[in-house]
Parts: sequence; C-alpha cells; structure tokens
Amino acid sequence: MKIRGKHIILFFVLFLTGFILVVNYESTDSGNYDPLNRLNSTWAQENELRNQIIMEQSLNKMLQEELRLYQYQVRELEENLSTVNEKSEEKAENLLEDIERLRKIVGQVQVTGPGIEISLEDSDYLPNGANPNDYIVHEGHIQQVVQELYVAGAEAIAVNGYRLRHSSFIQCIGPVISVDGNISSAPFIITAIGDADHLEAALTLHGGVQHQLINDEVTVRIQKKTNILLDSYLTEG
Repeated sequence: MKIRGKHIILFFVLFLTGFILVVNYESTDSGNYDPLNRLNSTWAQENELRNQIIMEQSLNKMLQEELRLYQYQVRELEENLSTVNEKSEEKAENLLEDIERLRKIVGQVQVTGPGIEISLEDSDYLPNGANPNDYIVHEGHIQQVVQELYVAGAEAIAVNGYRLRHSSFIQCIGPVISVDGNISSAPFIITAIGDADHLEAALTLHGGVQHQLINDEVTVRIQKKTNILLDSYLTEG
C-alpha cells in the first residue's frame, strides 16, 4: 500500500494530540487537582471561620451580660452602703443629741439659753383663825412646777439658783425648803431653760399647775427670759 502525504500529516496530528492528552493527564494526576474538591474545601474553611465568629460573638454577648450584672450589683452595694452610712451617721447624731440632752437634765454641764422664771410666794392674806401652813409654799408646790416644766421639755431647772439633777430632792423644813441639802426661803424662784412660750403655756393651761397653786393661796408670777445661765450641779473649781 502506498503511503500518501496526507496520511503522514494525519499521523503526526493524532500523535501530537495523544501526547498532549497524556501530558495533561499526568500533570493533573500528579497535582490531584479537582475543582469540586477545591470548592468544597474553601466552603468548609469559610463555614468554620463563620462558626468561630458566631461563637466569639455569643461569648462576647454573655460576657457583656455578666459585666452588666456585676455593675448592677456593685451599684446596689454602693447604694446600700451609702444608706447604711447615712443611717449610721443619723443614729450617731441622734445618740449624741440624746447624750447631751441627758447631761443637761442630770446637771453635768452648764446650760444657757432662753426660758422662763417662776416666782412662788406665800400668801399675803391670812384670815383670822386660819392655819398659817395653809397659806405658805410647800415642797409639793415646787415639785408640781418642776415636774410640769420637765414634761414640757425644759432642758435645765434650778430652784433659788440651785441646779436640779435627776436625783434631786426637795423637802419642807418648817417655813423653809431644802434643795439637795441647800436651805432656801420664800420667795422661791424656779428658773427653767427651754422654749419660753411652750413652757409658759404648759403652766398656764386652764385647770393646770398655775390654777392649782392659786387655789392653794400661793402667789404665782411667770416671766419670760431671753437668756438664762445655769451652772452645772457641781461646779469644778
């Protein structure tokens, strides 16, 4: 059979095509190149990264919620502490005020301020044949005034200049009065420091102490004072 030129050309074309296919196959096989696998791998990486981001966001959200909770608890503790401090300070102030008031009542400290002065005198009128003891000031009269003044809020009281304390005693000795062993005679001046208007109103109530003293033939005079000074029960010297 006679080989023609076109057969030779066709042979070379087929040979070259086969060679190219073999080379491409080997190259592809040696690199394990698979577009679908490459796409799947890329998607898996992106999906893993996305999941990590979502987890980080969830964790951050949880941490923010915990932080807000801690901040709320801190504010609550601060408010409670502030309230406790205010209440403690208020209690301390009230306690100091009570102590100071009690020190005044028991006569431990000198007291100055406005108040009233009450004068109790024996009656100027003595009917014929009457008992003189019924027309003089007795310890009970002084005690009535003192008790009413304390109830009305007097801070400090003195009788004829003798400062009273919680354990003071007033006793009649004939025509004179003993105040904690100090002898005084009429007129008896009872001095009280406090709200002058309130103290006077307490004594002059209808049917009150002043009315009872007048019925007992005791002369009563009440005078307001802008400033009174009462020394302590025992003056240091």
